[in-house]
Amino acid sequence: MSIFAVEYVYDADSAHIREEHRPTHREWLAGLVEQGRLLASGPFTDGAGALLIFTAEDDVDLSNLLMQDPFAAVGAISGMKTTEWTPVVGAFAHLV
Repeated sequence: MSIFAVEYVYDADSAHIREEHRPTHREWLAGLVEQGRLLASGPFTDGAGALLIFTAEDDVDLSNLLMQDPFAAVGAISGMKTTEWTPVVGAFAHLV
């Protein structure tokens, strides 16, 4: 199992879409926490995006998971960067 940092980028014009679908998005995230697939997530304070830390078998597994995000389904995410990450110090270091 690998750890991935995922950065969502939001377009300012999609704020109303995110607001409408945020409850479903957060339910989806909560389910992933219960499954051990999501380690942390939250929006950037400037509203321009969010950072999510996932566990996944590989890039394909992560991609399949991200396609299930309700925000992705309604076009609320304008850009995304995924990076495999190896934490060496801190709360997630014991997972690698």
